[in-house]
Amino acid sequence: MINDIKSDAQTRMGKSVETLRHELQRLRTGRASVALVEGIKVSYYGADMPLTQVAGVAVTDGRSLTITPWEKDMVGPIEKAILASDIGITPNTAGMVIRLNLPPLTEERRKELARHVAHEGENAKIAIRNIRRDAIQQIKELQKAKEISEDDEHRAEDEIQRLTDQFVKDVDTVTEAKEQELMAV
Repeated sequence: MINDIKSDAQTRMGKSVETLRHELQRLRTGRASVALVEGIKVSYYGADMPLTQVAGVAVTDGRSLTITPWEKDMVGPIEKAILASDIGITPNTAGMVIRLNLPPLTEERRKELARHVAHEGENAKIAIRNIRRDAIQQIKELQKAKEISEDDEHRAEDEIQRLTDQFVKDVDTVTEAKEQELMAV
């Protein structure tokens, strides 16, 4: 039972770190990345489809993306979806090819994004601590029901705390790497 609780906590903490990585990947850092447009939905024959499923997206150089729709009729809807998204970039269209040129980030915008990264990291840490709290609560309930001894309870709590410390350290590593990437000119 204790091992089930620990493995569940470990799995959930790992998912929190992965969610943070995924969220930070979508953050614009001044360098072109396909992840920048992955969240954009395009109206495709009445259904909202991810941009990457209706067009080919490629990084042409460090500061621009090229989007090539699979169908000629999709150029207009893709442009509209990009303009409606929150990435803040105006598409340039030449025939069947849509280009997104990423302007360099200002120092103020870099600092704002770094604060956002720190905020996301703190949210991930809170999620990890909530998972720790739930796991420890489950262990305490087992001890109250006399299913485990007090020594087992303390040992399990220590192991869960070590897991928590490890995942909090992982969150710190991920946020520091993203902040350094943001501040690199």
